[in-house]
Amino acid sequence: MRVVVALGGNALLKRGELMTAEVQRGNVQLAAQALAPLARRHQLIISHGNGPQVGLLALQAAAYPAVEAYPLDVLGAQTEGMIGYLIEQELSNVLPSDVPVATLLTRVEVDPQDPAFQHPTKFVGPVYSESEAQQLAAAQGWVVKPDGNTWRRVVPSPRPQRIVELRPIQWLLAQGTIVICMGGGGIPTMPCRDGGRAFVGVEAVIDKDLASALLAREIEAALLVLATDVDGVYLDWDTPQARLLRHTTPEALEAYAFPEGSMGPKVAAACWFVRQTGGRAAIGSLAGLPQLVAGLAGTQVEALSLAGGT
Repeated sequence: MRVVVALGGNALLKRGELMTAEVQRGNVQLAAQALAPLARRHQLIISHGNGPQVGLLALQAAAYPAVEAYPLDVLGAQTEGMIGYLIEQELSNVLPSDVPVATLLTRVEVDPQDPAFQHPTKFVGPVYSESEAQQLAAAQGWVVKPDGNTWRRVVPSPRPQRIVELRPIQWLLAQGTIVICMGGGGIPTMPCRDGGRAFVGVEAVIDKDLASALLAREIEAALLVLATDVDGVYLDWDTPQARLLRHTTPEALEAYAFPEGSMGPKVAAACWFVRQTGGRAAIGSLAGLPQLVAGLAGTQVEALSLAGGT
């Protein structure tokens, strides 16, 4: 079975942890141990988040005012390479030596008329107190919003339209390679305004879950796994009435509202993939990945004829 696993930010960095290479490598080692059994049984494609890493690079650049800060598309490419390397190395360390693993920098085309450019919503970077966030917003020209009890920077998050490197991804899969791609949702790009074939980078961040759903459809994956740090999709989250949705459908999920900054994009991506392909999507904990893939844990999203209710 061909499976796309989209690793949430917790695969690299948990809230409150320092963004050191050592901490991130330790978290990736745990992720690799969870992914290895899946890689032995199925054809595996891995995507991942990069929000905190992009934010850290932006802060480091701001500390050196002699050089203009790199734009988000370049920062996205930097983090795709760094995080892809960590996953590639640690996964290779727990798999047989003859299993090929490759990281591919991936550009994703977006629509310049996407309304997201007028309404930034995507959280990137570290968390701050409200006063710290407002000071940075004034100094850097950022837009900041509350994220739970903290504050973070937000940037435009246009919908992914086309995977530029789709053919190289398909070629690598045909050679039996475990492919790490679409990091951070892919590097946002769009055609030049002159109408030619050239592309330019975009100051935006593409949602990793929606991009992973597009990838899963384009490569005809049977299963899209959206791995996070909770065991599934809950109604009335963080209340005494909290209830885990085990087996559900796009229609049932879309009857509820989920937070844009956390579960909302995962639910939207799962619903879109199931509707587009008739395949299955699963949302749940990376630690329980084998059960999640087997349909025995997490929130399993399938077409109405297969799900049998919520």
